[in-house]
Amino acid sequence: MIVTFDNLSADVLARARNTQLVIFDIDGVLTDGSLFYGDDGQEYKAFNSKDGHGIRMLLESGLEMALITGRQSELVLHRADNLKIPRDRIWQGYRDKRPAFVDLLAKTGLKPENIAYVGDDVVDLPVMAQVGLAIAVGDAHYYVKQHAHWVTQTNGGRGAGREVCEMLLHAHGKLHSKLASYLT
Repeated sequence: MIVTFDNLSADVLARARNTQLVIFDIDGVLTDGSLFYGDDGQEYKAFNSKDGHGIRMLLESGLEMALITGRQSELVLHRADNLKIPRDRIWQGYRDKRPAFVDLLAKTGLKPENIAYVGDDVVDLPVMAQVGLAIAVGDAHYYVKQHAHWVTQTNGGRGAGREVCEMLLHAHGKLHSKLASYLT
């Protein structure tokens, strides 16, 4: 699938340009939502490497990143460490994600309009309703899509994270130079 950003509305583009930090949910956004358990009860998740590279490009370009998830998993910390997402930007075990969002605002000093949130299910809506740019992944719950400013073409865990990162880089005028840097 080829994703272009030529059809972004002026509203979404303005909201994306105003974004300084993006929050990603984990299950259903950076994974496809599947949960695998071993006989010992150990939980496993599959993360998309393209999403990871998109996150790295975004961080290298000066935008900030945070993770807020309803589940608690050491895997999330390992993945965040791999991507260089600071641990003080990770909130786990928050089914109600609003307290984590309030904490994030206090830690960063950012205003809600400077934040994007990427979600897939109804538990994401309370924070999505407060941020400047609410994004739903392509296979998000229909109600979440109805309340998003923008919906990715790709599904959660299947490149939606990369699409979000590239859209934000595009809006900030950094995508072309970032991609071109791989040819030098």
